[in-house]
Amino acid sequence: MNSSPRLSLARRESLWAYAFISPWILGFIIFTIGPMLASLFFSFTEYNIVDSPRWIGLTNYINLFHDQLFWHSLGITFKYAVIALPLGLVFSYLIAVLLNQKIRGINIWRTVYFLPSVIAGVAVALLWGRIFDPKFGILNPLLEQVGIKGPGWLADPQWAVPALVIMSLWSVGGNVIIYLAGLQGVPTELYDAAKVDGATAWQRFRYITLPMTTPVIFYNLILGLIGTFQYFTEVYVLTNGTGNPARSTLFYNLYLYQNAFRYFHMGYASTMAWVLFLIVLAFTLLIFRSSDAWVYYEGQLRGR
Repeated sequence: MNSSPRLSLARRESLWAYAFISPWILGFIIFTIGPMLASLFFSFTEYNIVDSPRWIGLTNYINLFHDQLFWHSLGITFKYAVIALPLGLVFSYLIAVLLNQKIRGINIWRTVYFLPSVIAGVAVALLWGRIFDPKFGILNPLLEQVGIKGPGWLADPQWAVPALVIMSLWSVGGNVIIYLAGLQGVPTELYDAAKVDGATAWQRFRYITLPMTTPVIFYNLILGLIGTFQYFTEVYVLTNGTGNPARSTLFYNLYLYQNAFRYFHMGYASTMAWVLFLIVLAFTLLIFRSSDAWVYYEGQLRGR
């Protein structure tokens, strides 16, 4: 008879679980936590990639807040976020409501609206760059057909950011799918009861659909906030990394990229990355704190 104690079933399950997730844990430590800690160290140094980093303390942070281009790029990013984030949330929500109707061929329409979101960002940027072209694009001639003189779009400092906002609506399909899942999770019994009580379509939407989908709205809001502050690929492709015209599209991440890989100020770029992290973290915590006032979770009483 074997006298050695056997591992309990719970202990064996735990060991197997850790064995299966260990590749992900190692990858997360090596490729995420490691670079984050390295960038935190570099933010306190003068580092140009070639030479060894030289410790300079808080100099990068002090210089950053005296950098006019830092405030300029941050302002452009805020401007884009204030316009694109709510517009994208509302636009995708309305499309999801339409795609939640029981009509013939609805699956085809759902596929059509989702497909653009799986196209690579570079391809989307090249496509819209051609559409917005004031001479050879198709958008301005279409506007002329209805008596509107189209602007220069990406060649006009006043219209460059609005053009990027319009382009961002192309890829709302991901949000639409998430909204659609939330809409289909609303109990039909609530709609039936509301109809019996004589509620109109608007009242059913206002008092049933909207409150029941607030957790999904909250989820998309958080992801959208992070995404808008990390906006980079499309503007880099469209402006060849310059942020022109007249630096009107010099987004925060584009300026960070220029410092890191054009000017090789890697320490300064690391400082910018951590400041961006703190800004996004602050806004995220603010949204989480406000969620008690507007996010409804079924079956859970929220403290006020």
